[in-house]
Order: sequence, then structure tokens, then C-alpha cells
Amino acid sequence: MDIVLVHGAGGTPSTWSRVAPLLRAAGHQVHLVTNPMNSLREDVANTTGVLDDCAGPVLLVGHSYGGVVITNVGRDERVAGLVYICAFAPDEGESVQDIIGRYPPAEVSKHMRRGPDGEWFSDHSPEYWAEIGWDVPEDERASFDADSRPSADAIFAEATGVPAWRARPAWYLVAAQDKTLRTDIQRDMAARSGATISEITGSHFTPRVWPREVADLVERASASLTGAPR
Repeated sequence: MDIVLVHGAGGTPSTWSRVAPLLRAAGHQVHLVTNPMNSLREDVANTTGVLDDCAGPVLLVGHSYGGVVITNVGRDERVAGLVYICAFAPDEGESVQDIIGRYPPAEVSKHMRRGPDGEWFSDHSPEYWAEIGWDVPEDERASFDADSRPSADAIFAEATGVPAWRARPAWYLVAAQDKTLRTDIQRDMAARSGATISEITGSHFTPRVWPREVADLVERASASLTGAPR
């Protein structure tokens, strides 16, 4: 099965640097997306374009804001299923801002900054790592900082169309100690989408901290869709 991995806001394909090799070793065709993060519409179009490189049915995997992207891309008939890794799974007409606005602020909010054009980025201070990404190995934090990019406000403000999870099977991995996307938000979205829910301890950096568990969930989803044994 072709697996398309979609990073979150501020991210790059390096989000999946420890997950992608595990999936390739299991025999999957893995495609990494680099989205511009200027607008949701542009990111959806860019990710949909990656489907042209896929030979068979596609399993979309999104982390964080990447969940918004796959929720929209997943309407494409080539997509067989969706996997959310501590990710947004909006309903029709919802934006990221709409969702988080219904809950108390997450701890990460105190570390968020605005650029001159209104773009968002997080201040990766020692306090940030201690509170938000304590479980990311210290030797990986410098590379994370180097790869991080600002995200236009539009990706958080634009509304989602008809969500693919209404018509596609979904799986959701909840990060139970997430200080970036509140755990109660994750659980509520996962339940609403009818996803098969798994839960793991740890921060929002699940693909970096628990790559084997992320890959195992993706493989279970793929096996469910294809009928192949694991």
C-alpha cells in the first residue's frame, strides 16, 4: 500500500525521519510531503498532487495540522483510509482556530510568537523543551530547530470542507501528555470521527519519540484495508 506522510504546522518531512524507514522495511511505498504552509487550500492541493505518484490505494497519515490536510485530501477516490497522529480532525466548516477556541489554551500557547506578516512560530527556548517536548532526546532538538518553519495564519483560519472521515475508515493515536494539542480535544475529535482509537503516553512529538508505535498503527490500518496479514 502507498502511504503518504503529512507533517504538521512548522514542520518538514523530518517529522517522519524515524517512522518512514520502519514502514519501508515492512514493504510499503512511502511518500513524504513538504507543504508550503501559506494556506490550507494550497497545502491540500500540494498533497493531492503527491497522490499522482502513488501506484495503488493510498493511506494518508497526518500529524498535528497535517490532520486538517488529510481530512480534505482524503475525499479523493484514490484514498482508502486516514491515520491521525495527535492530529486535528475537523468537521465541515471548522478551522483549527474554531476547534481550539472551544477549550482552554494549551500550555504551548505561552511559547507561540507572531512574525511581521502575522505568521506563527514557536520559541524553542529551554523552557519550551522542558514543558512541551521534554521527551524529545536532547541530541535531536537542534535538528528540529533547524528544520522548523513559520506557518501562515491562514492555515489555522481556513475552514474544512466535507471531512473525509465521514466516508473513509480512520485511526487515531492520542498522545496522553500532549501540551500542544490538548488531549481532551484529541479524544473528542477521534470519537466524533468514528476512528479506531489508540493511546500512548508522551508529548506532541509522538513520531519522533514513539516511531515504532506510530509505524505499528499505520501497519494495522493498512492491513485492515488490504486484508494482508501483519
